[in-house]
Amino acid sequence: MATDQHGRTINYLRVSLTDACNLRCVYCMPEHMTFRPGSALLQDDELLMLIGLFAELGFEKIRFTGGEPTLRRNLVELIRTTANTPGIKSVGLTTNGILLDYLARPLRDAGLDRVNVSLDTLDEARFRQITRWGNLRDVLAGIEAAERAGLRIKINAVPVHGFNDNGDAAELARLTLDRNWQVRFIEMMPLGGIAQFQQANVITEAQLRQRIDTALGPLAPENNGQLDGEARVYRLKGAKGTVGFISPVSNPFCAGCNRLRLLADGILRLCLLRENEVDLGKPLRAGWSRDRLSKLIRESVHQKPWGHGLADNSIALNRAMSEIGG
Repeated sequence: MATDQHGRTINYLRVSLTDACNLRCVYCMPEHMTFRPGSALLQDDELLMLIGLFAELGFEKIRFTGGEPTLRRNLVELIRTTANTPGIKSVGLTTNGILLDYLARPLRDAGLDRVNVSLDTLDEARFRQITRWGNLRDVLAGIEAAERAGLRIKINAVPVHGFNDNGDAAELARLTLDRNWQVRFIEMMPLGGIAQFQQANVITEAQLRQRIDTALGPLAPENNGQLDGEARVYRLKGAKGTVGFISPVSNPFCAGCNRLRLLADGILRLCLLRENEVDLGKPLRAGWSRDRLSKLIRESVHQKPWGHGLADNSIALNRAMSEIGG
């Protein structure tokens, strides 16, 4: 079991497969973005070796992210091998859903348990405005395919002033009345080169809850108020699904954080909103032994900081969200 210097058990690894994406969401990256060449990313064998080492140290949950992870070649086989790795109990995927219509069934057959799909609005025009390039129908088809395949579904929405703050939250929350999904509203976080935009256009959990309450009735707390991962979860009266709020800025959950992030270029990021990083890719390619790499990972876990420094206006500027995977 891996623990950090604050006594937290760290057993959840988010693995970015690529920094590339087939959308250009306004809260994530500039429209004209340059991505790393494939040679700069961890190759399949390197990635799987590191995942195996993390599993040996007690990491039980893996979530593949991007950029957009469905752009990664051999994604199905990466998930199959990961799902069959001793010690791994859960494999998830965070995706924009554009290619999920074609991939949901093969991914489920390979061992994928759950999928988080980014969907910020149900209005086609606003969806295009937010994503710059996206087609809402592709995402909705992908979600339906995931449900048919038997995957557990969560919908991730990022509310942004001026883009999807005109009833969009209530319409997304309404989906939970008839679907056993969790619709989660993620507070926009300042990161990288668009931190100023993110700070200026954030919508808080309190504002969202008020809007949903007004439109659909009160949200009742679930799980006695305990977090579901990083989300505070509520249920509308009579709803099959739940509504979650992930609010790292206005209502942080650092005390319960159990995750690290392995970036596509082999960097281990110790906190999403801090620049603390450890390079695993270079020593791996330099021929370090499994034991030596394992020791480096364990030492890195121990160094995980308590939480972000946003209250002190400490903003991580070295990477965009697409490079980290959220």
